Amino acid sequence: MCELYSKRDTLALRKKHIGPSCKVFFASDPIKIVRAQRQYMFDENGEQYLDCINNVAHVGHCHPGVVKAALKQMELLNTNSRFLHDNIVEYAKRLSATLPEKLSVCYFTNSGSEANDLALRLARQFRGHQDVITLDHAYHGHLSSLIEISPYKFQKGKDVKKEFVHVAPTPDTYRGKYREDHADPASAYADEVKKIIEDAHNSGRKIAAFIAESMQSCGGQIIPPAGYFQKVAEYVHGAGGVFIADEVQVGFGRVGKHFWSFQMYGEDFVPDIVTMGKPMGNGHPVACVVTTKEIAEAFSSSGMEYFNTYGGNPVSCAVGLAVLDIIENEDLQGNAKRVGNYLTELLKKQKAKHTLIGDIRGIGLFIGIDLVKDHLKRTPATAEAQHIIYKMKEKRVLLSADGPHRNVLKIKPPMCFTEEDAKFMVDQLDRILTVLEEAMGTKTESVTLENTPCKTKMLKEAHIELLRDSTTDSKENPSRKRNGMCTDTHSLLSKRLKT
Repeated sequence: MCELYSKRDTLALRKKHIGPSCKVFFASDPIKIVRAQRQYMFDENGEQYLDCINNVAHVGHCHPGVVKAALKQMELLNTNSRFLHDNIVEYAKRLSATLPEKLSVCYFTNSGSEANDLALRLARQFRGHQDVITLDHAYHGHLSSLIEISPYKFQKGKDVKKEFVHVAPTPDTYRGKYREDHADPASAYADEVKKIIEDAHNSGRKIAAFIAESMQSCGGQIIPPAGYFQKVAEYVHGAGGVFIADEVQVGFGRVGKHFWSFQMYGEDFVPDIVTMGKPMGNGHPVACVVTTKEIAEAFSSSGMEYFNTYGGNPVSCAVGLAVLDIIENEDLQGNAKRVGNYLTELLKKQKAKHTLIGDIRGIGLFIGIDLVKDHLKRTPATAEAQHIIYKMKEKRVLLSADGPHRNVLKIKPPMCFTEEDAKFMVDQLDRILTVLEEAMGTKTESVTLENTPCKTKMLKEAHIELLRDSTTDSKENPSRKRNGMCTDTHSLLSKRLKT
């Protein structure tokens, strides 16, 4: 493998020159990745890892079709969108064809954060309103305007919620305010939004937009109950606001049955603005906002030109077009449906077997495994989730943990993920859960404890000590636990449990 530096030197240089808030996966033992192909990544020693978390490499790492398209256009021309060029209009036409008819005007950007920031500008210009309703635990990007509407971020830092931001409960029917036993959770959660609007109006404020991921990712792989978005859209439109669907994480066929995740809620739900990013360029920085002619004309009426130096450049559009071609030609949307269904069934069998699994939720190749210590109380198994992702890494499977309690294992692999990959991943997870549950003193359906009474007692004590220490660590700095960046918990548990 070609390396400029040894792994040790790379770590030292990163510590010296890269900002300390820029974290790495698996901080206690980070992986140095030097190449990747399709759904596999390789470290400097040539070790192969199954990538279950990289939804950016949508059609597969280093797909030759994407590489060829970028190289071919880069050899001809790359310039800004003030010059006429066919790529940008062809790409806009192709994207619009995947969306409901009224969503026909595109603005190209370079990242999902830029797209969501522009979506807010469009929404606020449309009626002159300012306030935004967002969901609890939501994350919409790293720009200041988006941190303000991302409770996932601002609730952890020193920032306080701005007066123009209103936070609605996450429509989570497993762990939320209204659960699966509620007669009508969709209406109950939507009524919370309605109340926010009424309270805002009573305070003299006006709603510009409601923004939500079509399926919440960082919030724990949450799928809203059927009918929720329709009711919210009705209330928001009644208040003169617009509905922004954030598809940055979950678009481009990931759900399998539909190209866009918002489409799975029914043809009677159409957002006013859709944002997209991450998978759009398969790792190349390209993103987009698509909206209606009415909203676009209102934005133009302000007199301010919208210009983005790199947004919609010929190379980015060539890459985006190649991604669309590959999704279609390789039936990756169909693959997401087939493999996603197969993986979900495998995981449901694991749920029946393992007491740590509280819930399996998702659709297509967007799945969450909610880990709990108590099924009745649904107590989040945060430390256990961190232990599992490190152990999965040792088995050469890359997973991450997220959600407000960092206890949800996230599965969102490249779309070329196969049934064989799914089986391999679940087999490794099964083995790790079995050993972990033995240490916790719990039983699995088909596992017999092989430990002596003395050894079992020691493992239980080790687990208790782990939880005590990890709870302390969580209180001191909860943000350290994102996506495997939890060094103390892993180090402690690794000393006690070997799989």
